[in-house]
Amino acid sequence: MPPRPARRITQTSPKDFGMYAKAARRGGDLIHLELGMPVEDTPAHIKEATIAALRRGEVHYSDLQGLPELRAALARKLQRQNLIDASADEVLITNGLTQASFAAFMAYLDEGDEVLLLGPYYPQHIGKAELAGARVVTASLDPSDGFSIRRAAIEPHITPATRAIALINPCNPTGRVYRREELEVIAELATRHDLLVFSDEVYEEIVYDDAQHLSIAALPGMKERTISMFAFTKAYAMDGWRLGYVAADAALLEPLLKITANEVTHVNTFIQYGALAAVTGPGDVLAGMVARDRERRDLVVARLNQMPGVVCPNVEGTIYAFPDISGTGPTDQDCADRLLEETGVVVEAGSFYGAAGAGRLRVCFGSAELPRLTEAMDRMQAFFNRL
Repeated sequence: MPPRPARRITQTSPKDFGMYAKAARRGGDLIHLELGMPVEDTPAHIKEATIAALRRGEVHYSDLQGLPELRAALARKLQRQNLIDASADEVLITNGLTQASFAAFMAYLDEGDEVLLLGPYYPQHIGKAELAGARVVTASLDPSDGFSIRRAAIEPHITPATRAIALINPCNPTGRVYRREELEVIAELATRHDLLVFSDEVYEEIVYDDAQHLSIAALPGMKERTISMFAFTKAYAMDGWRLGYVAADAALLEPLLKITANEVTHVNTFIQYGALAAVTGPGDVLAGMVARDRERRDLVVARLNQMPGVVCPNVEGTIYAFPDISGTGPTDQDCADRLLEETGVVVEAGSFYGAAGAGRLRVCFGSAELPRLTEAMDRMQAFFNRL
């Protein structure tokens, strides 16, 4: 009999990869639109800066908090773009946003604490909270109201045990970019109930049309109670690099460093020079990548709205469409399963993101080039026509 695992593991929900695991078992000619994996390649100047760092011997231990020049560049970016008054000492480099959020949950959640997720939510937050011994509570946002943040949907779920609110802006999976007045609701509740805000802003650069991303830490009084988390993953197509960062008030950051220093010591040294090239490099490279994502969005949203029984709101940010398929007949999970088996198109069921996502599918348009997306839409069109 194998040794007994730690209690924190046995009481954690099983890791569920959703449709990705089912697709791996099926195999065949599949079009993968279930994972948020950018189809773009990492820009050449970022690769070259990393190669140059390797060649000049940047292969040894780095600063525990991250390369000082990278943190300084990120502080300037945070001040200029996010309107967060951050210094280099208030930036922590992490192994992607995943490690950033893990460190935040572990540093600030105790046994018996509650963390509030806005539904539809990002499922990985659940496992992190449970590993910290905390309990997840979901405040479901109203799909008929465009998944808008409203006080009446959130405040009833706040209890004396509530420690933090987890926010994703722009939002995966809904594609919403929250307006200032919506963020002010979260800020007012956090202040009134003395809560932290864990703010996941990995899609900050990927916004469309007139949508504008605003960091909640930029609101009055919120820097002192917000752990803002960012990554190079999506905007710079650096998902395999595993590189992100935290911005927080120095007093908030110190406990996170205790977690990361004991977990990984520090992030890989030479890839941090690639990140420095990304944040200080030409803006037209990033703009071009977002423009191509906009083309993919336009194609997918338009095609989904042509399918019988499917209604797809416009996507304000991220690389995901979140169409309502409740008018087609099958449940969202049945629909995702049948699309996989009958068409080879892999999408995620909306209920994977909580009860508020039921009756929808999450379709990642950022993970395929236009010809492949067109083929996926053709296959889905034929499927919904048969229904």
